[in-house]
Parts: sequence; C-alpha cells; structure tokens
Amino acid sequence: MYDPDDRLTDAYEPEVGSIPADEGTEDDETVVKTGTTTVGISTEDGVVVATDRRASLGGRFVSNKHVTKVEQIHPNAAMTLVGSVGGAQSFIRSMRAEANLYEVRRDETISIHGLATLAGNFARGGPYFAINPIIGGVDDEGSHVYSIDPAGGVLQDDYTVTGSGTMVATGTIEGEYDPEMSIEDARALAIRAVNAAAERDTGSGNGIVIAEITTDGVSIDKFDDYASAA
Repeated sequence: MYDPDDRLTDAYEPEVGSIPADEGTEDDETVVKTGTTTVGISTEDGVVVATDRRASLGGRFVSNKHVTKVEQIHPNAAMTLVGSVGGAQSFIRSMRAEANLYEVRRDETISIHGLATLAGNFARGGPYFAINPIIGGVDDEGSHVYSIDPAGGVLQDDYTVTGSGTMVATGTIEGEYDPEMSIEDARALAIRAVNAAAERDTGSGNGIVIAEITTDGVSIDKFDDYASAA
C-alpha cells in the first residue's frame, strides 16, 4: 500500500547518481559517459546487480572515479546507469516518478515486467541519449533481470551484461552461472565479472557498486576495490 512517509526518494530531486547531469551537448567527445560494465544475475533468492564506478569523456579520459551506477527505482527493483550520465539520470527520475504514480493510482506496486515494459517504451520514444540499462527486481512471480536497449528492446534472461565491458564480463559469467546458485554465490560471481572487465576495458574500473534485491527490499553497497566487496 502506498505510504507517503515511506516511498522512494522524490522522483525529481537532483541527486541521482553522483555526477550532476549536463545535457547541453550530445557530442561523443564532450558528453560524460559511464562507459561501464553492468551485470544483473537472477537467483531463486533474489537478484544481484553490480557495476563499476568509472565515468569518462570520449572513452579516453577518466572524468570521475566514484559514480554510483545503480539506483533504486521501486520498492523491490533497481536500475543501472549506462551511457550518457545526463540521459541515464533523467531516465531514472522518470522511472521513479512513474512507479510512484502507479502505486498512488492503483494502491499496489507495479510488477517488474510492467516496469521493464515501461522502460522500453521510454527508451524508444523519449529523449534519452545512448542508454542501455539493466533492471533487476523481485515480485510475486519471482526474480527478474531485464536489459533495455537504446531502441527500446526489452529482453529478460537469467543474467545479462551491458556496457563497454560486456564481452569480458559475459565470458566470466557464462561458464560459472547456475540457476540454482544462492544469492551469495551470485554476488561473488558478479564481483568477479566486473573485476575481469575492469582489467581489460578502459571504460570500466575504480571499484564496484553492488545491489542485492530480495522480497525485503533493495540494499546497495559501494566499494573502492573488489577485494573489499567479496
């Protein structure tokens, strides 16, 4: 039930992520991008979403080393920031607003499938520049991981990876994923995947942010190194 004293952060507040949005230009060389490696892994116990913490300019200069690329958008769901920081921040604010509005109108939380469909509609028809987020969440039907492509495509899978470190991180997960693994094992696998990508992808690095999502809610932790996260 909707509780105005216990809802998500106001959808229109400016503190989304840790870099101020700046959408004055869409030139690849000047737009602040997350570059990034983002991972979502589904288990029977819940979902783990993990990302690195680096932002860059033009893919060659590290503009920030402490970006929070996972944000809660729903009582039991989180979304990653991928692509231009300004576009991703705006996208998350819109998703939070719609999730809160759905709850107010219907006196129930939106399903994760509904949330992913909404994200796809926004990506396809909205002014969001170069985004490719992951949505991870838990509802009455179980645990879910979706990737949203820049054209609005919505794909569900047991695990997914987006961002510039996709190939390395996917290879790490591919040989180790088990649909019956615990959420603790999924967390460890997500850490290894992001760490492996950071070793080879110049757009990824500077630590890790991990979200664990269960029926109890969303817990997000930040670490400056991968050993501390394990």
